[in-house]
Amino acid sequence: MSAVIPHIAKLLDEHYVFPEVAAELGARLAAAAAEGRYDGADQARLAELVTPDLQSVNNDLHLRLKYSETELADTHDDEETQLRQMGEWADLTCGGVANAQRLAGNVGLLKIAPLLFPPAVAGERVTAAMHLLAATDALILDLRECLGGDPDMVEWAYGFFTGAEPVQLTGMAHRDPADFKQSWSSHVPGPKFGPDKPVWVLTSATTFSGGEALSFDLQERGRAVVVGERTRGGAHPRQGFKVDTHLEVTIPTARSVSPISGGNWEGTGVVPDVPATAADALPEAHRRALEAVIALGDTGFRRQNTAEATAALAGLQAAQDDA
Repeated sequence: MSAVIPHIAKLLDEHYVFPEVAAELGARLAAAAAEGRYDGADQARLAELVTPDLQSVNNDLHLRLKYSETELADTHDDEETQLRQMGEWADLTCGGVANAQRLAGNVGLLKIAPLLFPPAVAGERVTAAMHLLAATDALILDLRECLGGDPDMVEWAYGFFTGAEPVQLTGMAHRDPADFKQSWSSHVPGPKFGPDKPVWVLTSATTFSGGEALSFDLQERGRAVVVGERTRGGAHPRQGFKVDTHLEVTIPTARSVSPISGGNWEGTGVVPDVPATAADALPEAHRRALEAVIALGDTGFRRQNTAEATAALAGLQAAQDDA
């Protein structure tokens, strides 16, 4: 165990996107080890002790020492292994499509949890959900239980909310200033929800990383209204490195950079346009969506949707009055 701390310090020095912070963290870890802070700790306990020390300088929530109950392979974090593991997890969670339904009044509801899985393992299922909801008049995108995800899926999902032309999204800057990766919404197949119909995004204090990225881009582009709680605030994509049989240190190797503001949501979270508790976010967004549907009028085939929306809105208001 004595070699773990120097190994972590070395990896920070080689890979952390903020070299000056890496140097300070390495010194702090070495000092803590010299003072005996980690003496006698098993691997699980060491992870509990080191993680807050790693986050002590700049509160980077992606910077962690993680304990695995199963022994880690040397290739545990390579692209092929990650994709296989993501595929297994996606198969158990419908590709992250936790719910896709038409609510009264032709309001769509799409809940993504637990992750925005990579398009390679979940693209077809997310696409199927968006095709189902493409013709709704308003959409609620529920990311309250979205714990993260793949940047490629953020681009894929955003593609359903655009017109014919792609939209530039938050990119990635690395340690080398010349190494910058732009991000653009994907060209997606079939019917899209499009660039004009109203969208509400639900967030909570649990929403993190990839879920924040999609919320942030939709909000900053003015494409959606965010309803709910301030998110956790993790904007730095990370890579995992094995440092012992059951220990992995995760180190951010890039930082998110908005093409509009130049900033991101690291440490601050995505701040909702309409603050609400996580529990109240859905009824609040649903009320607003129903009002938008009613405002469309009640001519032709739309009469049924308007009637449904009016009845549903009355029900929400009655429930609020009774609360």
